[in-house]
Amino acid sequence: MASSSPATPANVFVYGSLLAGDVVSALLNRVPPSSVAVLPHHQRFSIKGRVYPAIIPIEDKQVTGKVLLGVTPSELHILDEFEDYEYERSKVNIFLEDDSVELEAYTYIWKNKTDPHLNGEWNFEDWEKLHKENFLKMTQEFMEEFKKSQGSSPTPEKED
Repeated sequence: MASSSPATPANVFVYGSLLAGDVVSALLNRVPPSSVAVLPHHQRFSIKGRVYPAIIPIEDKQVTGKVLLGVTPSELHILDEFEDYEYERSKVNIFLEDDSVELEAYTYIWKNKTDPHLNGEWNFEDWEKLHKENFLKMTQEFMEEFKKSQGSSPTPEKED
C-alpha cells in the first residue's frame, strides 16, 4: 500500500466520499479542521460500477477537494485500511484555495492509471443525494469490523 505512517500529525487531501463530514466522523470519531484545497496535475474520475471516485495524475488538470489538517498517525492508519489496496497513499503538494498557500499532504491515488473503468467526472452533490446514506452505513460497518480486527470492541450501545 503506502509508505509507513508519519510519527507526527499529517495533512490529508480528500476529494470524494471523505468530503462528507459524517463519513469522516464515522471513521475517525471526529472531523479534523479542514480547508478547501486544490491538487494540481491530477484528475478525478467516476469508476464504472462504484459510487466513489479515483484520481490519477494528468498534466494541466486539477482536483478541488479539501485538506484535513492534523490527522494523527492512528487516524492515517484507519484511512489507509479504508481506502484499501486499489489506492496508493502518496505525498503531494496542494494549494489552499483561500490564500494560495502551498502545503504538503497525503492523498490516495488510484494505482491502475490506465484502468478502462475510469470514466467521466465524479460529482459530490450527485453522490450525496444518491449514495451517501448507504455509503455511511457501509462505513460504520467497516469501522465495527476494523475495531474487532484491532482487538478493541465497538463502543457499546447505551441502554435506556
